[in-house]
Amino acid sequence: MAKEFLQSSEWKNFQASVGRKTFNISTSPQPSPYKGEGEFGFRANIIEHKLAIVGKYFYIPRGPIMSAEAKFDFNELINLAKKNKAGWIRIEPETEEILKIIENTVGADLVSAPHDVQPKEIFVIDIAKSEDDLLAEMKPKTRYNIKLAEKKGLKIFNNNDEKYIKEFLRLTKIMAKRQGINPHAENYYRKMLETISGDILKLYFAQYQGKIIAANLVIFFDKTCIYLHGASDDNFRNVMAPYLLQWKQICDAKKADCVQYDFGGVKNSPHPNPLLSKERGRNAEESPSPYQGRSLPAGRQGGRRPDEVNSWQGITKFKLGFSPKTAPTIFPGSYDIIVDNKKYLVYKILQKLKNIF
Repeated sequence: MAKEFLQSSEWKNFQASVGRKTFNISTSPQPSPYKGEGEFGFRANIIEHKLAIVGKYFYIPRGPIMSAEAKFDFNELINLAKKNKAGWIRIEPETEEILKIIENTVGADLVSAPHDVQPKEIFVIDIAKSEDDLLAEMKPKTRYNIKLAEKKGLKIFNNNDEKYIKEFLRLTKIMAKRQGINPHAENYYRKMLETISGDILKLYFAQYQGKIIAANLVIFFDKTCIYLHGASDDNFRNVMAPYLLQWKQICDAKKADCVQYDFGGVKNSPHPNPLLSKERGRNAEESPSPYQGRSLPAGRQGGRRPDEVNSWQGITKFKLGFSPKTAPTIFPGSYDIIVDNKKYLVYKILQKLKNIF
């Protein structure tokens, strides 16, 4: 996997630009005491969030970044949280092995978070292959829809100018209304585009008969192209704009020497069985993963509801169509290091009430 963008200085600076306090804790890479295991270190960009009633908590998106050999004293992180009156620290370890190391270090203060922040499954494909090979590996329907969009004369381009930022925001509102979701505020996207270099963050558009009908927000970072956000018009669905947008982004990523294309979140794992036993003493049911050597502790959300699973079916089918033989990457999920037991208890109660009502 490429170096995680959510732990980059670019993302940290953007979070600061929207008014969030940020911190960084890191140690210099040190030679491993074990022969042949190279160097190891620890790095965590921390974002402070605030909630009504319970107050502050720390969030380390897709982190901390550490090797399996890292010997980090988490008291430094915990003391920083106490100093800033944060009730807990939300982490997202890269692997089960790193999660186990953190668990052994922190002990009983590490618990499964009530919900995952970043997707537990993401879909990343190898684009170091030729364009012909990439097309050949797609599902026939995906390949057909790309060709159909081309035949209809769809124009794909990228532009971060103000005129096109407004178009992206317009489409985002249309999409949010259609799906019944609350999008980020306009200022959030504007700050993102202002703070992160245009060489890294790009807006892609699909134009049909002179009208912008779809747009994607894409990251080019550390040999990986990341599909961040997408939006489309309610009309012109038969033009298949999302298919050609993704394909053109993949082609541009290849030209930029990227070797991976990250489609973002999917939900391809089987529905968890709520009758299975607890995992490592936490309230987390396990469902067998179809991917070798991994399991999915999914019960920290009480198991995925049927409506939640169904809401992901369409987007998962769409993304997997670009490389159906590629297995999604699975992360352990979100975990909380409890710093203030009283604050965390109130937070858990509020979360349960929210889920009920």
